[in-house]
Amino acid sequence: MILKRIKVNVGNILGVNCYIVQDEETKETMVIDPGGSVNKITDMLDALQAKVKYILLTHCHGDHIGGVNELKSKTGGTVLIHRFDEKGLNDPEISLTSHIGIQRIDIEDKSRLNEGDLIHVGNLEFKIIHTPGHTVGSICIYCEEEKMLFSGDTMFKGSWGRTDLPTSNFEDIINSITNKLMILPEDVIVYPGHGRPTRIVDEEPIYLELKAQNY
Repeated sequence: MILKRIKVNVGNILGVNCYIVQDEETKETMVIDPGGSVNKITDMLDALQAKVKYILLTHCHGDHIGGVNELKSKTGGTVLIHRFDEKGLNDPEISLTSHIGIQRIDIEDKSRLNEGDLIHVGNLEFKIIHTPGHTVGSICIYCEEEKMLFSGDTMFKGSWGRTDLPTSNFEDIINSITNKLMILPEDVIVYPGHGRPTRIVDEEPIYLELKAQNY
């Protein structure tokens, strides 16, 4: 497997993590959260001789979806998002595009994901974990074989995503993390939507303490 992280800038939001995941044998590729800087993304895809199969969105916020239409037009990849965040893609009050200084984004051609769906990129298998809280349709993407989790804005190194935004909820995000992510193997590496990677074992103390307080 080949994994590349590209930091993209979207409006007034800097350093959003876009991930490129490729099966080395088949060259099939998935792009996760292409928020912007599409030329940087396509330059890397070209270098990898990538066959883009999916453009996967962890949630509907503008800083994670800003480059989707341009990337789709250049690669033909199928856009995937959880069904509960589908509406938010085309609703600027939920996607918050104006708040981060970019124009409204309308994404019409997409496919919907559900909890437990399996998607395949070449020989790689990824499981969709529905983790509401940051948005109602936020997801994480888990590859058991490679022991990796793409957490979007659900979980960061030492923290969790904001819950003061439309469709967000604090109790939901804590429940999502403690009940769905903390049960994963401790050596799973977490690749968040912002900031540096971490591991499940390094985040456990934060959420175990919260769980003891009955959040």
